[in-house]
Amino acid sequence: MERTVASRLIFLTLSVAVVLSALAYGTVHYWSLAVFTTGAAWVSTLWAIDGWRARELRLSRNALQWSILGLLLVGLIQLLPLGSVALTGGVLDMPRRTLSFDPYATKLALVQIADLLIYFAAALVYLNSPRRLRLIVRVICIFGFLLAFYSLIQSFFSPLKIYWIYEPVLAVPFGPFVNRHHFAGYMEMAIALPLGLLFSGAVPRDKYLLYLTAVAVMGIALIMTGSRGGLIGLIALTALLVVLTRLGRQKKDATVEASKRGRVSGAALRAGLGLILVLLFFVGMVLLGGEGALSKFAGTVNAADPSNGRTHIWSVTLRIIADHPFLGTGLGAYGVTYASYETRNDPLRVERAHNDYLEVLADAGIAGAALGLFFIIKLFRIGSKRRESKDAFRRGVATGALAGCFAVLVHSFFDFTLHTTANALLFLILAALATLNGRVEVERDTQGNKLPLQVRKI
Repeated sequence: MERTVASRLIFLTLSVAVVLSALAYGTVHYWSLAVFTTGAAWVSTLWAIDGWRARELRLSRNALQWSILGLLLVGLIQLLPLGSVALTGGVLDMPRRTLSFDPYATKLALVQIADLLIYFAAALVYLNSPRRLRLIVRVICIFGFLLAFYSLIQSFFSPLKIYWIYEPVLAVPFGPFVNRHHFAGYMEMAIALPLGLLFSGAVPRDKYLLYLTAVAVMGIALIMTGSRGGLIGLIALTALLVVLTRLGRQKKDATVEASKRGRVSGAALRAGLGLILVLLFFVGMVLLGGEGALSKFAGTVNAADPSNGRTHIWSVTLRIIADHPFLGTGLGAYGVTYASYETRNDPLRVERAHNDYLEVLADAGIAGAALGLFFIIKLFRIGSKRRESKDAFRRGVATGALAGCFAVLVHSFFDFTLHTTANALLFLILAALATLNGRVEVERDTQGNKLPLQVRKI
């Protein structure tokens, strides 16, 4: 595949978007969403230029894209004037309303989904070589370490202000994220790549300390958020890594004795890494966070606070789902819909279901849930095949990317982590890393030796 200047700029834009989307408060404010959309438009323009220079429009056949396209179609249907007649104070407000309870929010959600689709589709096309795979993995690992290190410093000296200047209202920030739970979700995905490489034995011995340091700092930062969902996600991440690496295929040309030694050393490595993660919990919670950090985990949910009273929120959400089972009430319309179903006189408005799965069912109905289920099944099915690569680095990346996606999917049972743009982008980048085809693998000859670059099949 010819590599044009436009293709290099697209790869650069993808790398920058991963970083800036997190630094811009997680990209949850209108100004940051505008910048994010501008970046997507820039990628689209470069993509067209690349197609013109290469005399072909490069597209990926990855099936995961169909789920996002399907979600866009659901949102467009929700904007059609197919709803019931709306009355306001006994007066006809409009001839017919849309299926969406909040058409403006649905339009905004469609723009965000379209932006994410552009970044995701571009990643599937332009992460197209072993060198680019290594570069994007390094960007995520190094940035994750630096972000965690900065966030720890901020938590010690200015726990309520982001960058020491901005104090969010009705939220507990951590690092540049307005919501500490969303920072924990980001760390779950960032820490997964170095852990995947370590568990898969894809890290040279002389670099073990670097990777372990990055894992330690990110793990401590995650735990210091006090996010119970984040802790559960970290446990799920570690458990899946152990399972995946135990199921890893041994090299065909290894002797029986060497194979036994490999199994023993691999088991010792997994046990050692697992012990390190357990120690991180106690170090981060007791030595660094003390009683304050422990109380975040041990504290009970305050039912009077709608942002923490998840049981009541979920019960209301289930009523919404029961009344609108097929196409939901509109992408992004959860806040307006919830207000019309709420029976308590709470002073605060509930904007999210604190469960990504229930919110998808409420917003997009069975259609949206089916698309999400298709995405998850395809992700792990294709990713499992990519883990069979002979390229150790490719195998480690696929393992870590799958584990990171799994961790945040588990976390999503308790929070709305993937409704934060930065987290959704990183999740899709990991999904791309887990399912990219053989273009990103280092080819080898029949003896297992790397082929020279000029004779590799791209």
